[in-house]
Order: sequence, then C-alpha cells, then structure tokens
Amino acid sequence: MSMEPSTSASAAQLERRTSSKRRARTRVWVDVKRDRYLYLLALPGLLFFLVFKYVPITNLVIAFQDYSPYFGVFQSPWVGFEHFSRFFANEDFYILLRNTLAISFLNLLFFFPAPIILSIMLNEVRHSIVKRTVQSLIYIPHFLSWVLISGLTFLMFSQSEGLFNKLLLSMDKEAFDLLTNPSYFWGMLTAQSIWKEVGWGTIIFLAAIAGIDPQLYEAAVMDGAGRMRRIWHITLPGMRNVIIILFILRLGTIMDTGFEQIYLMMNAAVSNVAEVFDTYVYRVGIKQGEFSYSTAIGLFKSVVGVILVVAANQIAKRFGQDSLY
Repeated sequence: MSMEPSTSASAAQLERRTSSKRRARTRVWVDVKRDRYLYLLALPGLLFFLVFKYVPITNLVIAFQDYSPYFGVFQSPWVGFEHFSRFFANEDFYILLRNTLAISFLNLLFFFPAPIILSIMLNEVRHSIVKRTVQSLIYIPHFLSWVLISGLTFLMFSQSEGLFNKLLLSMDKEAFDLLTNPSYFWGMLTAQSIWKEVGWGTIIFLAAIAGIDPQLYEAAVMDGAGRMRRIWHITLPGMRNVIIILFILRLGTIMDTGFEQIYLMMNAAVSNVAEVFDTYVYRVGIKQGEFSYSTAIGLFKSVVGVILVVAANQIAKRFGQDSLY
C-alpha cells in the first residue's frame, strides 16, 4: 500500500512531461506554419550547407583508410593513423606549417585591423556624397576574381613587362624584382588581400558603429572631448563585441590561407615560401590521386581550427566579453 502514492506521483510526472513535450512540438509546428515563407527563403542556404558541408563529413573516414575508388568507402582497408604519421614525419610538414602560419599571422596583423580603421575613418566623413562615393569605390575590388587580380599584379610588377619597372627603367633606376623574390612574397599576398577585401570588410563594422547611441557623442562633445577621444572612448568600445567575435572566427580559419590566390601567384622561384596546406593538398591529393593522405591533412587543419575557436571563445568568456556561444 505504501508504494501506491509513489507510483501515482511517478505516473503523474510522466504524464506532465509527455504533455509538455507534446505542447512544445505543437508550438514548433505552429511557428513553422506561421513563418513558412521565411523558412522557404532560408531553404537554399540550408540545402547548400547540408549538401556541401555536412554530407562530406561522412567521408572523412577515408583519412583512416587506404581508400580506393574501386572498393569505395565501405570496402577500402583500414590503416588507422598511418597517413597522419606519414604527414607529420614528412619534412614538407614544417615548411607547410611555417608558410601557412606566417601568411595567416600577417593577415591577422595587417589585414584584420584594416577594415576597422577604414570604417572609423569613413564614419568621420561628414559629407554624405563623398562618403558614399568612397564606399562604392572601395567595394569594387571585392567583386574582382583572383585570376584578374593576379593578372593585374603581373602587368604592374613583372620584372620585364611590368608598368612599374618600365617606369623605373625610364628614370634610370634598377628594376624591382617583386614576383620572383621570396623575401617579398608574403608581403605581396597580404597587400593583395587588403586591397581586394578591406572595403567589403567595412560593412559589418560600419553597421556596428551605426548602432552606437548618438547621444554618447553629443555628451562627449559637451564635455569637451576631441575627435580622437570620441573614437577611443565611444566608437572603439561600441565595436568591441563585433571585433572579438570576428577575431574568433578568423582564428578558426588560420590554417586556410586561400588556395586560389596563392596558386595563381606561385612560381618556381618562390615555391619554398609559397607552398601551403591548401596547395599541397591539391598537388598531392588531386594531381597524384592520394585521396586518403590529402583527407588526413584536411582533417588535421579542421581539428586545429576547432581547437583555436573553442580556446579563443573560452578566453573571451573568461574576460567577460561576448562570445560565439
């Protein structure tokens, strides 16, 4: 008899949980039906990520196999971590790691803050026509392909045919060797990235600045704060959360340096400083058909990116800043 109240209470709790879950499912379907056009609008993007991002994850198992297209994923023999051991023991690994980290570090040091600085400068322009004209002009390079940009770079800085070197020679100056000098290769890539994407990157930061309360600037002016003090004490703190989140996302792609740009600018003279993980995967995995080996390299890059994102996110939380999750 003493067990009956407990059994009844358990049954009541189970009924409440079931009823709560049923109501939650009903609310979800009601929300979906109400916002069906918004979900339909998001459907192409969801399908893109499903087909090109999530479905390929299932084939990462070939990094642990001696994959053969003849046997397929399910019948190829397993080799464990053999491809990873081979990659880490390869002397090319340290060259690839050096080049990749060097290019990424230069992008973090120079390219990442460039849109922040440019957006602050544009925000200080008071003439609306001048501001919109400058914005339109700096957005244009974003829509140019890397093929076109590499061609323009060659036409401008080629040692024999480049416009810049022809100008130097006409002034009895020595020609400037930019495209085939390994000492300038990393800097040239960084300058190209800044020229192409700095304008487009200002969009997010200008939106963050637009969200700052104008009364803060008015109060600062009343207190006698100059332009630089308003930028330092109002504009930058107002952009801080966006900057931190974008910096965390940038750390997640630190092993991705951009295949197309580097592949187009690479030549035999600079191959020692130009070869990165992306170009190495293309050369070994696609051209030589070592699919398992190249997949292992890609998986290594992804794991490093995830670790950096999680670590940076936890550090941001530790210091009380906004984070990704």
